[in-house]
Amino acid sequence: MLLFICIFQVVYFLVKSFPVTENLNTVVVDVEYQDQLEDLRVKSQNKDTFQLYPFNPNYISDFKGYTLGMSIEEINRLHAFRAKNKYVNSSLEFQKVTLVSDSLLELVSPYFKFPEWVGKNKKTPIVGGNLAESGISKTSLVSQAGLSSLNSRFKDLNTATAEDLKDIKGIGSVLSQRIVKFRDLLGGFVKEEQLGHVYGLEPEVTASILKRFKILERPSISKININIASPGEISKLVYIKYEVAARIVAFRDVNGGIDSFDELVGIEDFPSEKLDIIELYLQL
Repeated sequence: MLLFICIFQVVYFLVKSFPVTENLNTVVVDVEYQDQLEDLRVKSQNKDTFQLYPFNPNYISDFKGYTLGMSIEEINRLHAFRAKNKYVNSSLEFQKVTLVSDSLLELVSPYFKFPEWVGKNKKTPIVGGNLAESGISKTSLVSQAGLSSLNSRFKDLNTATAEDLKDIKGIGSVLSQRIVKFRDLLGGFVKEEQLGHVYGLEPEVTASILKRFKILERPSISKININIASPGEISKLVYIKYEVAARIVAFRDVNGGIDSFDELVGIEDFPSEKLDIIELYLQL
């Protein structure tokens, strides 16, 4: 009896001295890791989502037309029209050629992006004779007169020297040289808005330059064929870094070529906001 009492006393003492702690839930939530998992989940849900960017409908490929919801017949009508070296210049012309439905046209036409020169008539010089014989309207003569006036009021932005540009308030030696270097790398400005792409040039200074300088003569551009050019050749265009040029070539090789400039928008780090300018220096 005394032995049992002693054993119970020892057990009681041990329990009191070394209490058994309850196994609590010690799991710690890694917030950063959970956020990464959530991002992956969202990307997985949206991986098949088709995002539409502004594009020129004249260059719709089979795949592009399919993603827009066009039928094979509608796509073929457009391609047959383009095979004749013709272009659609408005949403209504696009519908007239392809015969797409009003509902589809209403959905995609806000993303149509036509070149700025669409609808502008080429200037035809008068060789001799009167207006009726030459086929030149009075409006055309007014336009030509306006061009002469423009030449007298402005200097050509594509022939301006660094010294010429330094006459503008806010333009010093560094900026004037930078503008000339950027222009020379481009082979000449094609659009006046390109002046705003010069690093460090403030918008108000750009506006001041364009009050005295205009593009009076457009340069002759040697276009880069992105379906055969190497990354080094593509990256010669100042808007495209070598890494992006390499991705363009990789995309081209995987897809068997590039059918539309709009396909470039989906390439990582491609400057899509300048696509309308970049198109002028490229060819398919």
